[in-house]
Amino acid sequence: MPVSSRVKQVWAIGGGKGGVGKSLVASSFAVSLSRQGNRVVAVDLDLGGANLHTSLGIELPKQTLSDFFAGRIESLDQCVVSSGIPNLGIISGAQDSVGITNVGRKEKVQFFQKLRELDADYLVFDLGAGTSFNTLDFFIFADVGITTMLPEPTSIENAYRFMKSVYYRRLWLSSRLSRARPLIEAAMDPKNSAGIKTPADLYKEVNLLHPETGMALKEEIEKFQPKLVVNQVRTQTDVDIGFSVKSVCKKYFGIDLDYVGYLDYDSAVWQAVRRKRPLMLEFPNSRVVSSIDRITSYLLKRYGHIRNPLL
Repeated sequence: MPVSSRVKQVWAIGGGKGGVGKSLVASSFAVSLSRQGNRVVAVDLDLGGANLHTSLGIELPKQTLSDFFAGRIESLDQCVVSSGIPNLGIISGAQDSVGITNVGRKEKVQFFQKLRELDADYLVFDLGAGTSFNTLDFFIFADVGITTMLPEPTSIENAYRFMKSVYYRRLWLSSRLSRARPLIEAAMDPKNSAGIKTPADLYKEVNLLHPETGMALKEEIEKFQPKLVVNQVRTQTDVDIGFSVKSVCKKYFGIDLDYVGYLDYDSAVWQAVRRKRPLMLEFPNSRVVSSIDRITSYLLKRYGHIRNPLL
């Protein structure tokens, strides 16, 4: 990562399922950061289904990432447009994913480094749903990765699958673990012939074959601390689901998931969406707005110094 990078930190908002509020959370974090005097660029990396601009209350910009990947513009700076909110710009996502579908890891790293050179203090990524390598890699490349989920069985299952995919993909990308990649790939397949069912099994196999790599694996696992936001909470049971997910991640992956907070169900959210207005501005007294500001402050205080160790 270039030492002269202008950007202080990158936040990525992901999740395993569509409709869990990733764009709402991403746009709200971006507004919250900008209101604290930071220069922020919200980047729509939902390639093929970009709608972050709608959450921020603006029309689709004329120049998007589609133009950048197609070579119609030379610089990412040309994609940044004003959101109409002080200190907040936006880069709208590609309207089709053709331009980046087959981009290799090296090219993605270069693209990420170009993003790091933008004139901003913070970048906030709004990622697409699912577990494609593009989505996983952009989540992993960020300094602070936040998973959003609803307190519903399907969303919980998909969020768990997303974090599991991020977990193994992150290990696979680490250059320190290159000798263990065949075993990591095996672990990603729940029906693998090596009998690797849990991260503990993976560590045991790696440590048996390559003790030095086994130590590196343990260190990489300890560095991984994803964050979780539960959206549309209605009851205390919904709130407690976040703690249950945290417990499961510790038990089966050996990682310390940080349950950073939850957002209450509030009709103000869908009203803001219908009006095509940012929630933070349209309903400033909403409980969701106060929760977003509280979580933003917590993340800055707890993780404001973190830079991605993989790059």
